[in-house]
Amino acid sequence: MIEVLTTGPLNTVQDLGRFGFRNIGVTTCGAMDPVALKIGNLMLGNEEGAAGLEIQTFPFRLRFEKDGFIAITGADCAATVDGKAMPPWWALPVLAGQELELKTPTKAARAYLCFSGGIDVPLVMGSRSTSLRGAFGGYQGRFLAVGDRLAIGEAQAALIPASGFGVVPPEVALQDHFPAVESGILPIRALPAGEHDWFGEESMRFWAQDWKISSQSDRTGYRLSGNPVKLKDHVEMRSHGVVTGVVQVPPAGEPIIQMSDANTAGGYPKIAGVIDIDLWRLGQARIGSRIRFVQSSLAEAKAAEQAMAAYLADIRHTVPLLTDALATMAKR
Repeated sequence: MIEVLTTGPLNTVQDLGRFGFRNIGVTTCGAMDPVALKIGNLMLGNEEGAAGLEIQTFPFRLRFEKDGFIAITGADCAATVDGKAMPPWWALPVLAGQELELKTPTKAARAYLCFSGGIDVPLVMGSRSTSLRGAFGGYQGRFLAVGDRLAIGEAQAALIPASGFGVVPPEVALQDHFPAVESGILPIRALPAGEHDWFGEESMRFWAQDWKISSQSDRTGYRLSGNPVKLKDHVEMRSHGVVTGVVQVPPAGEPIIQMSDANTAGGYPKIAGVIDIDLWRLGQARIGSRIRFVQSSLAEAKAAEQAMAAYLADIRHTVPLLTDALATMAKR
């Protein structure tokens, strides 16, 4: 068990999402940065989709009620265990009675806390993710509160050195496969979507300018502030299915990017779609930060996906070698 000692709103239990139910209006949910969650789980020998904690309001503090192993990935939150600093993208053993604290990150938006065995909450429609809008899944269908006690699942035997071990973060390991941040502006690759051509020359402004992530943004969608883009002609559209990454343009002309809790349907025209492999970067973008859409291609998206798959496969292969070596040394 773990006990939550300090928390803020919107900190939730998340896994990789709830699939197969959008046709009946059930959102996918899941981690805003699925890469960070996968890596944290792989470092602990979990299935990569095991449930962990997504922390996006700080400070956050909890107490461990039994010995175990944890991994922290995503935003660097200057984590400490009983006051001792823990590096980012790191796994280590913890003891019953110890306390973990995460402070406000200086960049990036969300940290992921994974536990050997995963967070043990009931499966709802095949997922342990929290649906805040639906008030189900996760821990009692809500964000965490002080005093909550969460169970940890049974874990296979693992051996992590007392000092822990870390991995190279994806933004470093894969920097050749993702456009670099320049002047504080995050480039996000996207493809033109179904109604892109309806915007005529206005579409050029969409791609050329920087957009600010407004304070009205959340896990459902990022609302962008900038020079509005408008349709050439007024068009009435019927509602149609939408998914995470779709960029819609409401009548006011400021785009909305559908995120992890994306609506299942909407009637706004779609100007672009963020490529899946860039969604984890978008999930770490902070309120008030600036992004720019970069027109991509299927070939570029596929190459980046292959690079990410190889990176995750390397972690998946290396961690068991490390734990096996430690187990062998322990027997001598």
